[in-house]
Amino acid sequence: MEEFYRGFAQRARDLAEKADPITRRRLLDLAQRYDLKSRPGPVSARSMPPPRAMPPTVLFSGTSEA
Repeated sequence: MEEFYRGFAQRARDLAEKADPITRRRLLDLAQRYDLKSRPGPVSARSMPPPRAMPPTVLFSGTSEA
């Protein structure tokens, strides 16, 4: 999987060479994120989505009897 992300990072850099300044910055940022994903290590060290601020609301308001 690391090689997959390294390849994507290189493609983004190659495209950035020919892009306008705004697109270049975005492609280089994307390449950097792919580089981070390509590094082996524990899953916890990789960026995870932030935890929910509030628990999800209850979908059913009926009694809990089965």
